Amino acid sequence: MQQLLYFLKRFRYFLLFLLLEVIALILTINQYAYHNAVVISSANKFTGGLFEKVNTINEFFLLKDENQTLADENILLKNQLEHLRQLQNMKSDSLFNIESQTIAYFGAKVINNNYNKRNNILTINAGNADGIEQDMGVINSKWIIGVTQRTSTNFSTVLSILNSQSKINVRLKDSDTQGTLVWNGLDYNVCQVEDFPRQASVTVGDTIFTGGKSAIFPAGIPVGVVKDFEFEHNLFKEINITLFNDMSAIGHVQVIKNFRKKELETLEQEASK
Repeated sequence: MQQLLYFLKRFRYFLLFLLLEVIALILTINQYAYHNAVVISSANKFTGGLFEKVNTINEFFLLKDENQTLADENILLKNQLEHLRQLQNMKSDSLFNIESQTIAYFGAKVINNNYNKRNNILTINAGNADGIEQDMGVINSKWIIGVTQRTSTNFSTVLSILNSQSKINVRLKDSDTQGTLVWNGLDYNVCQVEDFPRQASVTVGDTIFTGGKSAIFPAGIPVGVVKDFEFEHNLFKEINITLFNDMSAIGHVQVIKNFRKKELETLEQEASK
């Protein structure tokens, strides 16, 4: 208290000057319309800029919720689209039979991503409790990522397409030409296609899709485009594919469940015996 009184006593004349200046300024602003307009305009500009900064900060902290909302909507739309595709091939008496559904999508998020090793594995925050099982295809908005490998109650590992063990059936756009997508371990943006027949018509820029010959990925999921290729002794020596996906930056993903996968695998196993 004594310090406050000392301060007021020492600077009393300066404080009185400031008070009179403020009173004079208020009287001037209230009396003259021009000055009033200038002050209001300046105040609006200042507060508007301040509110804009505050809003930008709020939006930054809300990005996580917004991203989750968009991911959930993406899952819903994919399931609705798949349902419509199936309706086109169903009989009228089975249009609303849920047991006839063959493909569904489950949402998850990548919590650990490797892309610079020879054998890369990802981890997602969904497991058995979320309906995730071994050997399910994993994609995102930029398409193919990998295949689920091991699952626990709440988490799963994913065998990335950037792995020496990864082999995905693919085909050329608008063609029945089938091959296998592999990775040579060099560039995480580029994979390779093997087993294309020598008579295949391949050109730079051709789009590569999943082939649909397995029960993991449905046919027609975009993979990438032909970057370049080598043709030697009437055979394709190497076909490089630039991936649509940026494998170094993966967040929300969708896991594909094929309800007829086990039936198909059981039949093929019995046939092989």
